[in-house]
Formats: sequence, structure tokens, C-alpha cells
Amino acid sequence: MATYLALFGDSSTTWRIEPSALTPALQDIWADAIIDPTNRNEARGFTWSFQTSSGPAETYLHADGTCLYIDAALADAAEIACLFRQYVPGSIEVIFCDQGYNFDLVITPDTTAAELIGKVDALP
Repeated sequence: MATYLALFGDSSTTWRIEPSALTPALQDIWADAIIDPTNRNEARGFTWSFQTSSGPAETYLHADGTCLYIDAALADAAEIACLFRQYVPGSIEVIFCDQGYNFDLVITPDTTAAELIGKVDALP
């Protein structure tokens, strides 16, 4: 398991995603998702935890609603990142990267999880 991020590419946008938008979508995929609305700090404004076929996963929304941290296997992280992208207006660029910012990839509204995994796997 590693930490990945899906975040807005333009910090000047005023649009924000609400946890209530993501919760039903995550629960549609992982019905056993545990929801924790406790605002623990700026980075952990809202948390979802669940078990995937690859193991445990946790994702948390930054308090400002512009970044989703994803602690999961790459396959699950890519699926979650693409799901996040579906709820962000197409005019806002969404970036997928690892916690160390060793790479950053644009997620377009039509990017699939498989395509995103392929792009990560093709990195040097």
C-alpha cells in the first residue's frame, strides 16, 4: 500500500467537492466503507476506510475540498482517483501523483483506472 493524491491542478479555483458527493459513490463500490466525518487536521477533513480485494484502503478529503489522499494499492487508488475526477467539473484540472510528488499525471474526465495504471507503470 502506498499514498497517492488526486488534487486540483489550479489552486485558484473556488470550487470545492463535498464529502456527501463522494460517500454514495464509494459505498456503491465498497459497501462496507466506514465513514468518519471527524476533522482531524487540515489534510484529514473527512475519512473513508474500507477493505478492497487488494487489502485495506483509506482515503481522506482535505478540509478545503480540493485534494483526496488515497492510502491503497495502485489499482484501488487509480479507481478512487478516477471516481473523484467524475465529481469535479471538467474545466478543473485534476492531477494524480504519489505522496513524494515523484510523478504527476492529468486525469481527464474520460480517463479510466486501467489507463491511469498504465501511465504509472510506464513511468521510468
